[in-house]
Amino acid sequence: MDCYTANWNPLGDSAFYRKYELYSMDWDLKEELRDCLVAAAPYGGPIALLRNPWRKEKPASARPVLEIYSASGVPLASLLWKSGPVVSLGWSAEEELLCVQEDGVVLVYGLHGDFRRHFSMGNEVLQNRVLDARIFHTEFGSGVAILTGAHRFTLSANVGDLKLRRMPEVPGLQSAPSCWTALCQDRVAHILLAVGPDLYLLDHAACSAVTPPGLAPGVSSFLQMAVSFTYRHLALFTDTGYIWMGTASLKEKLCEFNCNIRAPPKQMVWCSRPRSKEKAVVVAWERRLMVVGDAPESIQFVLDEDSYLVPELDGVRVFSRSTHEFLHEVPVASEEIFKIASMAPGALLLEAQKEYEKESQKADEYLREIQELGQLPQAVQQCIEAAGHEHWPDMQKSLLRAASFGKCFLDRFPPDSFVRMCQDLRVLNAVRDYHIGIPLTYSQYKQLTIQVLLDRLVLRRLYPLAIQICEYLRLPEVQGVSRILAHWACYKVQQKDVSDEDVARAINQKLGDTPGVSYSDIAARAYGCGRTELAIKLLEYEPRSGEQVPLLLKMKRSKLALSKAIESGDTDLVFTVLLHLKNELNRGDFFMTLRNQPMALSLYRQFCKHQELETLKDLYNQDDNHQELGSFHIRASYAAEERIEGRVAALQTAADAFYKAKNEFAAKATEDQMRLLRLQRRLEDELGGRFLDLSLHDTVTTLILSGQNKRAEQLARDFRIPDKRLWWLKLTALADLEDWEELEKFSKSKKSPIGYLPFVEICMKQHNKYEAKKYASRVGPEQKVKALLLVGDVAQAADVAIEHRNEAEMSLVLSHCTGATDGATADKIQRARAQAQKK
Repeated sequence: MDCYTANWNPLGDSAFYRKYELYSMDWDLKEELRDCLVAAAPYGGPIALLRNPWRKEKPASARPVLEIYSASGVPLASLLWKSGPVVSLGWSAEEELLCVQEDGVVLVYGLHGDFRRHFSMGNEVLQNRVLDARIFHTEFGSGVAILTGAHRFTLSANVGDLKLRRMPEVPGLQSAPSCWTALCQDRVAHILLAVGPDLYLLDHAACSAVTPPGLAPGVSSFLQMAVSFTYRHLALFTDTGYIWMGTASLKEKLCEFNCNIRAPPKQMVWCSRPRSKEKAVVVAWERRLMVVGDAPESIQFVLDEDSYLVPELDGVRVFSRSTHEFLHEVPVASEEIFKIASMAPGALLLEAQKEYEKESQKADEYLREIQELGQLPQAVQQCIEAAGHEHWPDMQKSLLRAASFGKCFLDRFPPDSFVRMCQDLRVLNAVRDYHIGIPLTYSQYKQLTIQVLLDRLVLRRLYPLAIQICEYLRLPEVQGVSRILAHWACYKVQQKDVSDEDVARAINQKLGDTPGVSYSDIAARAYGCGRTELAIKLLEYEPRSGEQVPLLLKMKRSKLALSKAIESGDTDLVFTVLLHLKNELNRGDFFMTLRNQPMALSLYRQFCKHQELETLKDLYNQDDNHQELGSFHIRASYAAEERIEGRVAALQTAADAFYKAKNEFAAKATEDQMRLLRLQRRLEDELGGRFLDLSLHDTVTTLILSGQNKRAEQLARDFRIPDKRLWWLKLTALADLEDWEELEKFSKSKKSPIGYLPFVEICMKQHNKYEAKKYASRVGPEQKVKALLLVGDVAQAADVAIEHRNEAEMSLVLSHCTGATDGATADKIQRARAQAQKK
């Protein structure tokens, strides 16, 4: 720790840069990096190498090999390249490898070399071939930019939602530009290219010539250009050896540096931490690495091997065949604590803690000095922040011990930042391990978020570590452990060397009833891998039938899907399966399937009643259900048939069906309906008017109202209408006609089977008291009182009640004695009651 700043290199007066080793690479490369296409993902991502690419100066003797390694050099995948010549490699934001071929086809591979998909950059690219390509990242996703043999540019800003844009043509461009790059400004992707001393900016509408402000004179060509990680800054390397640095909009110049080297560099990338005042660029030649910025001097490193630069959010990763290093600006907190003769609060607190461990009284002196200045909270915070930016655990622990030591002397220092930093560093140290190989810095980790880091661990199939991190950070199960276990199960079903039974049992034992885990999703993955039986076994563990059924239908296990839908009790789900079965099976098999499922058959019948009547008839025929078949033909006779002949024929078919069903009552009723229909048609022909579809009673009533009494009586005899019912019908009809003379004749035609009280009631209903009194006198003794009360003769009703000595009748009469005129009647009844009680 005494030589902690030995690898610090000053760049001007405002910043220090340091380069430390992340890993000692052990990937045993057989070729130099210069002979491979190389692509490394940011945020400590994997490295892809395509050995023996198609090179004009060095034709390949064998098929190239695509290899994928972790950042620590641990092999992740290796596959023989069997497709066309590759121009460029690049990683998407989801850590998918994009391989751009000469014919414009982009092949997409997973982290473990599994082929995902492919897409084409268009027919024009196919015809003119690809000269060069760039993979870039925007807020919308990962994009691809193509330079074709016709010296035209085509790009897509998001390969996940492919929308190709052909960029405008550059005037007079007859050869490939000396350098070009993709920019993202105002949420739009652009192309910046150099043609001799000129720069052109291409957007979707136009090609504009641009000029960097303050560019040194004498430039005849731009040899290299680099865009910062956030697309805010741009660096240009000219043939005069100058490096111009400014904003990506080319409206402001930051600085310009003369590196005194005119040879074009292999790579040039930006190296700046977030919110840094110092803007620096790293330039790499064959054996030299140079860091330049707004300072007269540069920082130079000797490269012992062919190296490759990977720009990061807060620095640059530099890897070669043997080492993987990280070059970055020393953070402010670390600089204030560790720079020589620093009197910063954090530096004093760190010294105080060291002296305390030595049991020296100097610890008290340092601590008092910080407290007197009132800077102890600032000192603790500096140590916590500096610990986050340290790569080595020993230094992290030293700084955190100092922070913990300082906290003891503060009354109200919130512990959240300290606890959170301890947690973050434990996670970072775990993923930085050589076997994991994700060398994230604290700034990258915060930008990436824990959820994305967990996703990347899952992509690497590091499920135990991901679960341990979730449990350690106490993340909600749905966001953490459950989601990871679901990914693990999806990977597990791809292991085809294990039997379906063992895989299903292992998944169920591990997952159980874990909330947030969908067995149907895992089963869908199994089905996608061609393991249908495993998918069915996994669906047995899915508690939601609504999730089981769609996948079973997709797997063409419709009968099983029907059983599951019926078990769920969800009629909508059953209907969904039934309609699917109807389209999938022939008619006979479909009906046989329904016969084995009574509930499904009942639901389908209900559906057919409203939608498919002919299918319903077929169902009844197949089941020999003559009762329902008869009912069907009766409904059909009214719903479908308009001609009387067709309706009678349908009713005859219904009657035959009822006879087969041994339902003689329904058969006889149907035959009577046929007779009635024929009679109604004859009546319409002879009398006019509307008779069809009237009921028997309504037909009789209509005849009476039409004055056809004899026809009505004949109809009653033909259909054996009881006398009581006929008298009621005729009484009601004549009263409605107010044909009182005919009504009187009818009442005297013979003794009324319904008595004469209904005559009184009907007449009073028609407000004819005079006629009602005629019939009141003919009412029998048992209903005499009620009839007299209906016509309003309360006094006579009282006499009859007294004569009958009927208590109920007397009470009824009393209830009608409401006026003063009825007082004598009421007294008469009361006296009659009293005499009856004495006797």
